[in-house]
Amino acid sequence: MQKSLTEGNVFRSMLWFAAPLILGNLLQQLYNIADTIIVGRFVGADALAAVGSSFTLMVFLTSVMLGLCMGSGIVFSILFGGGKYHLLKSAIYVSFVFIGAVSVVINVAVLFFIDEILMVLQIPQEIFEPTKVYLTVILWGMSFTFIYNYFASLLRALGNSATPLWFLAAAAVLNVILDFVFILVFGWGVAGAAWATFAAQAVSALGLMWYCLKKLPLLRLERRHTAFKFSLFKMIVEYSVLTCVQQSIMNLGILAVQGLINSFGVAVMAAFAAGVKIDAFAYMPVQDFGNAFSTFIAQNYGAGKKERIAAGIKSAVLTSLVFCLVISTVVFVFARELMLIFVKAEDEEIIAIGAEYLRIEGACYAGIGCLFLLYGLYRGLGRPGISVVLTVISLGVRVALAYWLAFVPGIGLTGIWWSVPIGWLLADIAGFGYYYKYRRELAA
Repeated sequence: MQKSLTEGNVFRSMLWFAAPLILGNLLQQLYNIADTIIVGRFVGADALAAVGSSFTLMVFLTSVMLGLCMGSGIVFSILFGGGKYHLLKSAIYVSFVFIGAVSVVINVAVLFFIDEILMVLQIPQEIFEPTKVYLTVILWGMSFTFIYNYFASLLRALGNSATPLWFLAAAAVLNVILDFVFILVFGWGVAGAAWATFAAQAVSALGLMWYCLKKLPLLRLERRHTAFKFSLFKMIVEYSVLTCVQQSIMNLGILAVQGLINSFGVAVMAAFAAGVKIDAFAYMPVQDFGNAFSTFIAQNYGAGKKERIAAGIKSAVLTSLVFCLVISTVVFVFARELMLIFVKAEDEEIIAIGAEYLRIEGACYAGIGCLFLLYGLYRGLGRPGISVVLTVISLGVRVALAYWLAFVPGIGLTGIWWSVPIGWLLADIAGFGYYYKYRRELAA
């Protein structure tokens, strides 16, 4: 079911559209959390470190495809909001061919250079092989990741955020069941976790694609829609590539910090692996709210409704700050207990390192919440380049500070943790400052 976000109460429109998106990505996080819990508790710290290191690389690779899909989704939203359905169908064809080709090239390249990539990431020798095994299996399933994210972005651009949730829910349940079967029953270890994720992604991707092609007349293409339109291709590339660059830079910075963290040994790697999963789960709702906000902005921008854009910004900022305050309190207070979800109680060193990380990051979630809204705002207004600049500020500061402070006596790991919220803060100041200076031109 398609839904226009250009009418009705602003707050309710955004919230009802965002809710399935938030629930869906929380379920998607369960994919990785299920792997982490079962691997950490039943296989061991080395396996947990292997899965954690793999997760960071996979998030980076997925961010490339996700960024391309999100960028195309903005184009779809603008065309849908403006009632240009013929162009919308042509854009669907052009973007699918373009993003699909890019995804295949990236996937083949990473598989070919997997050993060299793991060496650059400074994966310790004792977990090199299990990390490679896990990544290889996951990489063979990346085509399913592309298919799911493409069709999910397409549906969300049309105001349908609920349908992807149902397919993702089925996949999440299947993933957890297969984790237990492959790891605990079959004893496949790290490879079992990877195969469980592979199978779950295949189910969600193929199911969602079938739904879109068979159940939605608006998405059925005719021969005339498969003609190559350079103007559409240029528009899709502009939005998709810049959004992809923004997403990739964000995760490339995390990947660069992962390499630094790996140099501190397996205990720190395991703590960071668990901490990042908790982090991602904690602020995932505001990230998804930012993506929903982007669709809201894009549809209203395409429809020329400036007053709804202004009202939407105020509602979104207030909603995000309230949520971040609540979740920051929970993570800060229960940092140690949250680490115990992933790590055995006797692994005290890992728990202590992870709890320190969570208390520093958790206290500052308002920073990342506002940053996600800024990303969504500028993508929706057709200015994805500004989102790239904000990402460069945030991640540039994070990486530079991390590598500097990590080797300062008396600071070390604490400096790496503090580099993250400092980067968020500086990017927020730049993003809000730019908006208030040029807000009339941006909505024009």
